[in-house]
Order: sequence, then C-alpha cells, then structure tokens
Amino acid sequence: MDPRSSAQDVHRCDLCETAIVHSYCDFCHVNLCKPCILDHILDEYDKHKIVPFQKRRSTLIHSKCETHPHRNCEFQCKDCNNMFVCSSCMASKQHKGHNFLEVTEVYKTKKDDIKKDTKELENHISPTYEEIAFDLENQLASLDGGYDKLTTTMSKQGEQWHREIDIIVNKMKTEISKIKVKHKELLQKHLNEIKQIQSLIKETLHALRKIEESTEVSPTIEYNSKIREFSKPPPKVKVTMPTFIPKPIDCEKLYVLFGQITPLSTVTEENVLSLNQPNTSVKELLDEPELVTKIQTGHKNPNVTCVNEDMIWTSGKSTDIKCFNIKGTTLHTIHTKSGSCPRYLAVDSDGSLLYSDNETRTVNKVKNGHTEELIRLQGWMPSNLCVTSTGDLLVTMHSEDLTQSKVVRYSGSTEKQTIQYDDEGKPLYSGQGSKYITDIRNHDICVADFWAGAVVVVNQDGKLRWKYTGHRSVTKNEEFRPWGITTDSQSRILTADFNNHCIHILDHNGQFLRYIDNCDLQDPTGLCVDNNDNLFVCEVSRGNVKKIKYFK
Repeated sequence: MDPRSSAQDVHRCDLCETAIVHSYCDFCHVNLCKPCILDHILDEYDKHKIVPFQKRRSTLIHSKCETHPHRNCEFQCKDCNNMFVCSSCMASKQHKGHNFLEVTEVYKTKKDDIKKDTKELENHISPTYEEIAFDLENQLASLDGGYDKLTTTMSKQGEQWHREIDIIVNKMKTEISKIKVKHKELLQKHLNEIKQIQSLIKETLHALRKIEESTEVSPTIEYNSKIREFSKPPPKVKVTMPTFIPKPIDCEKLYVLFGQITPLSTVTEENVLSLNQPNTSVKELLDEPELVTKIQTGHKNPNVTCVNEDMIWTSGKSTDIKCFNIKGTTLHTIHTKSGSCPRYLAVDSDGSLLYSDNETRTVNKVKNGHTEELIRLQGWMPSNLCVTSTGDLLVTMHSEDLTQSKVVRYSGSTEKQTIQYDDEGKPLYSGQGSKYITDIRNHDICVADFWAGAVVVVNQDGKLRWKYTGHRSVTKNEEFRPWGITTDSQSRILTADFNNHCIHILDHNGQFLRYIDNCDLQDPTGLCVDNNDNLFVCEVSRGNVKKIKYFK
C-alpha cells in the first residue's frame, strides 16, 4: 500500500510529497514542509498566509475595500444596508455617526446557521424525501403484479362466457391498460418531482459543505438559508389500485354485467417536518402599524398575557387578575392565594394561568378556578415567566440582596437548567430589577435586561449568542431601557423601549428591522403576541392594553 494514501500515515507536503508537513498556506490551502515554504512564496504573491499546520484554515479571507484598496473590509455598516467597509471608511464623512458590525462576528453567526442547516438537511429533511421516494418506488414495483392479478381475474370470468363475451373482455382490458398508464404516469410524475428536489438538496448540501470548509467571508455572509424552501415536502401519494367486480351473466347486458372497474383513487397524506426554524409562512411588516383596539384594565402598572386572539389576562398593583375579551369586557376575575400583588403572568400549554408572587417567593398555577403552588424559591425572588414551545417553564429571578440574576428552566416543578454566567464566568444579567423573558422557535432564550439596557440572547444550552443595546435615531435618542419582550411566528423579537415610547423589532440574529412608534404609545412595558401575530402592549402610566396590527 502506498504510505501516502494510508489512513495511518502523517500528513505530507503537497509540493515535494515526501517530507512531513510543517506549515500551511491559509490562502492557497496547501500543505508545506519547511524547505518548500520558500518555494511556495517565491512568486511574491502578497496574499500568501503561512501558518502552523495545527492552525490551518484559521485565517479569514476578507474582501478588499473598493475605496481604500490597501485595506481589508473588516466591518459592515448597519445604516448602509450592511455595506462592507474598512476602518478608513468608518472614519469618513459618508459613514459619520453610523453603526457598524464586526465582520468576524457576522461570519461566526452565519457559520453557526450553516451548520444548523446542514444538520437539519442531513438528519430530517433528506431522510423524509428518501422515505417518500422509497414508498413511490415500491408502489411502482408492485404495479405489474397488481394489474396482472386484475387481468387474470377478468380472464377467468371471460372463460365462463362464450365467444360473444370475448369482445367485451378485450374492450375492458384496453380500459384497464389505459388506467395503468395513467397510474404509472401519476406515480412517476411524483417520483420525478421528489428526485428533482432530492437532487437540489444534495446540491445544497454540497454547497454548504464547501462554504463550511472555505474561509472566504463573502460567500459565507451572502449565504441564504434554503431550509424554509425544503421544509414542507410534497404530500405522500397513495394511489389505490382499481378493482374488478364480476357480475352474473346476462347476455342482454353483457358489457354492464360483465364487471365493473373502479376508477383510480389518489390519497394524499400531508408530511410535517418538525424544524427548529422560523415559520415557513412569510409575513411582511406593515409600513404603518395599526391600532386595533384599546382596553382599559383598571390596573396600575399593568401586565398582560394572551390566552388566544380573543382573550387576555391582566394584572397590576392589586390582588386581582382579570380576564378580558377583545372588546374590553371583563370575563373573569381571580385573586391571588396569598392576598399580595401578582408579579407577572403566563399561560401554559393546557391554557392554565401562571403567576409569580414576590411576597411568597412562589410561582402559582390557576386551573378551573383552583390555585396551587407550583414552585417555591429560597433566597431568590421570582419575576417574569415564559412557557416555551416544548412546554418547559422559564423563570427569571434575582437574589434577595439584588446582586445576582438568573434564568431557571423547569419541567413542571422540577428544575432542569440554570443560566447565569457566560463562558468566562461573567454574569449574563445585571443584579437588580426585573428581567423579561421569551423564547424563539429555534429555542434561543431572550431576556430584556432593563437596568443593563440590553436584550441578552443565549441558545438552548445557555451559551451567549448576541446582545442588543438599542438603535438610536434623531427622534429615539434617550437611553435604551427594554421593559417587556415577546416573539412572533416569524421568530422576530419585539421589545418595549420605555424611555423612547416605542417598540423595537429585531430578527432572530439581533438585527434591527424597524420601530413601532405610532399608535400614541406612552411608557410601553409588558408585551405579548396572539396566535395571529397581533401585538398587545401595556402602557404603565395609563393602565391601558393596546392591540396593534403590525403584519400585512
């Protein structure tokens, strides 16, 4: 066996093909031994990047600045449609006062998305298409046998009849042959469609792996996910075989009485893929969000949570929790078990009301008018609540001395996870004040930290993904103080900016999309979104809850 092709052999130099590799050109992607390094760079090409072999493919290849060709574009200008810029551009008049993103951070985020897409394609989408194709191929393979049985049955029936029946037999066989052609064409059509999509998936996987292996910045950042395109496979096709039903012989009605062929029957079964991706039904934002209705809750400093598109629960600085319909009529009123003011509200997967109680350090559940204690804390005070798409309960809490805050995940009353520190052991959240929490469809956890002036987002494992610290404009120049947060079916994040009297809308990667700053908003706080993506906003000073339509 050639030792260079053996899996047990060490890496060899790509130039001399004998010496053990020592270095690597991170631009040309070439293995090099020490003597060959000089030969490789003798062409004086200024882009060669020689690194130790262990650090291969660690150098990002930035695009050159069109305005300043001697500099690399290491930033993106958020105010110029994420235009690539260099450090000299940042200091220019053209970008004065603009906000910038580090390309390396965007690159890392996109790489994470690419890995997720590759995993989703390999583990879920591609196997689903393979299953559909396998089923269609089996149907096609069994066609001849099934139709042979039909024609045999007809032949036996024909043998019992005399010569005058033969014409009818042949006529009906011809009819069967035509149905068979249609049957085969139908199955083949669906199989061809599946094969075509499978081919596209393979091409996409190939392209994703190529991007994953590449260190070029532009292709990675310009990558657009195709998960949404592939996430809804065509329905399964089940074509029922026609049947032959013999009838008693009646020479006057030979054709009718000889038998009956049932028509081709096609049944489709919807395929459903469970993806960690945004909703495939894309909704566009309204240019001007619309105020639908205003509900006067009677609460001071109100909180809100949605039951459905027609009902909401509200609470405030009183012992009662009220349920309103969309017309503002009070449907139910319940009182806290302790007689103290409820802190924050949520509705679980079975429609039961949850509320936190600072006085008793508890989270309580109200079902069918009965209140039971779900969680009791020691040394910590519960704050905001969020029921996740998987049915878990997320609780933000702070220590009694207001020096620490954390997020705890519960399954029922059982603690499953604590999120408090980043990878360097630093606190993710400020110690004082309430933290408002929600989760996205990809299971990221979003916390609005009022005193830190930031939205902090971690992944399902509690690893920090990004922070958002506001988006200033001429009219929105007060300090960013997020007070309330929610997400919609598009995995967009909405957070209430108390100081600037508006709502910030972000995408799932923390990119600012737009404000909701009309609808006469004043001191917005608690937020929730119903099943139709209508936004409910609390106004702390007025005691109102406003329903706002912001999607087309």
